[in-house]
Amino acid sequence: MTTPEAAAPGGRTLLAVAVTVLAWASAFVGIRAVGEDLSPGALALGRLLVGTLVLGLLVARRGWVRPAAQDWRLLAICGIGWFAVYNVALNAAEQHLDAGTTAMLVNIGPILIAVFAGLWLGEGFPRWLVVGIAVAFGGVLLIGAATRGAEADLAGVVLCVVAAVTYAVGVVAQKPLLRRLPGLQVTFTACAIGALCCLPWAGALVADLGRAPAASVVGMVYLGVVPTALAFSTWAYALSRMDAGRLGVTTYLVPPLVIVLGWLLLAETPPALALAGGAVCLAGVAVSRRRPRRPLVPAAGAPPAPAGAADPR
Repeated sequence: MTTPEAAAPGGRTLLAVAVTVLAWASAFVGIRAVGEDLSPGALALGRLLVGTLVLGLLVARRGWVRPAAQDWRLLAICGIGWFAVYNVALNAAEQHLDAGTTAMLVNIGPILIAVFAGLWLGEGFPRWLVVGIAVAFGGVLLIGAATRGAEADLAGVVLCVVAAVTYAVGVVAQKPLLRRLPGLQVTFTACAIGALCCLPWAGALVADLGRAPAASVVGMVYLGVVPTALAFSTWAYALSRMDAGRLGVTTYLVPPLVIVLGWLLLAETPPALALAGGAVCLAGVAVSRRRPRRPLVPAAGAPPAPAGAADPR
């Protein structure tokens, strides 16, 4: 069953999806670039503090809607899981794996989103969504086969799986909130909760910033402003207007984008098989957005077409 929100996403919704995907792809490369100077917990705290500050300034201009008790429970799940645990796990994973492989592994998340949303949000499992998931995941596997290297170890894989699970749980928890609370407020609150959870790394952040080069400090600020404050807000905007499962599949575009950005910015040359995997990912996203044909219903009062009548088309 397809919800009304997924019926026909408009131009602004599609733009929000594009901004989110591009910003999140850049995050994988940014984390990889600054990871030598900022430890995983410190980077997560710095990124979330910057994001909370930017989002707080925006929320202050729009007012506050008081969350109900059940809203706070979902906000806690989203903030602790998606913002705190996800960011620390992702940062740590990129200490073990290259950006492209990390993006590929984390992008088992959309499959989990579709499953969780189908089970818990009543979104069901439309045929083309299931087919699109299968096709896109095949592309992700091709990317993984092309980009895995000797440095890829079990710890990095496990951390990516943790990131994927918390990402999926966070999205499913966020979806009901967006029916009752403004998306910007939801993003700000979850980001602030995530920052609070990462405060144990405050000392490490101060120490790392004291010896990190200016480029890494700027990179951390970028991660807080663009992939966090901006992209999580555009994601919330799109999620309030689309099914969680269908929106989640669009993030299969992230791995091929990460490979291209890694090639341009980190001098990592993508193998041909990775490019083929990216094309398959794009095909999967396109398939997932197909809708079943609606049966032709004659206008009220119109006589049915006689048997054997020629189709005028």
